[in-house]
Amino acid sequence: MLPCTLRSSESGPDDYNGVMPYEQILFEVDDPVATITLNRPDSLNAWTDIMAEEVRDAVGRAATDPAVVGIVLTGAGRGFCAGADMKLLSGLSSGSGAAERLTTPRQESVDPTGSATSSDFAGTYTYLLAVPKPIIGAINGPVAGMGVPIVLGCDVRFMNTDTVLTTSFAQRGLVAEWGLSWLLTRLVGPANALDLLYTARKIRGDEAARIGLVNRALPADEVVPAAQEYVRQLARTSSPTSMSIMKRQVYEQLHAGLGAAERESVRLMGESFTRPDFAEGVASYLEKRDPDFPRLGT
Repeated sequence: MLPCTLRSSESGPDDYNGVMPYEQILFEVDDPVATITLNRPDSLNAWTDIMAEEVRDAVGRAATDPAVVGIVLTGAGRGFCAGADMKLLSGLSSGSGAAERLTTPRQESVDPTGSATSSDFAGTYTYLLAVPKPIIGAINGPVAGMGVPIVLGCDVRFMNTDTVLTTSFAQRGLVAEWGLSWLLTRLVGPANALDLLYTARKIRGDEAARIGLVNRALPADEVVPAAQEYVRQLARTSSPTSMSIMKRQVYEQLHAGLGAAERESVRLMGESFTRPDFAEGVASYLEKRDPDFPRLGT
């Protein structure tokens, strides 16, 4: 069985331009949801260079697939991601050259950052913020270390109530890696961010939800289904074009003052009045039916 699942009615080998099946992730599209599953369950989905390349490629394919309204990122087995593979960390500490490999950007076959207008969102993992579709993190099990900035790069997060999250870095003599100081602080504020970074203490899903780190804490068996249903609800009710623009507004305007953000919003509002999505949104409301918005890329 191929670890990369294609939609048999619409896809074929040529759709992946000769790319070999994925080794360390699963990728499935079930209109309107693309699900990417980290697939090294024996190591709690510890992160590797191969996994990084495969996730970026799969995100890029989902971003350009008109059937996909939103992307769910989760883990196989009982974990989401245990952080960097310890063999890689050992290589870093021994000076084997792994540090250069880890921090050198790689060219990917598919660019997922179609809506990016700022180099701030061209990072190794912060590219997730520039993907023009909603990304939902389904934290099914423990997440630690570099798994944390990756899941915080998702737009919305659902977390298993009984699982744990830990930043880990202080306990390894490391720093807030991969933009975590920016991501974490904007979600939970500086005091909570520094507490989680200083202590690397483990917090469970209910606390993560209470401090705003995740949107919902749910029983383990409900996390992935809830994330997928969230995307299906968006597909039924929300304009993909509107969501793409709003995602860009939210992240890019984190850098802007209120005045600049308001002025850009007025400009974008004027543009929205001219789109078919606006006419359909008004008509569906008046006719008391779900809207029929066009997908991105159609």
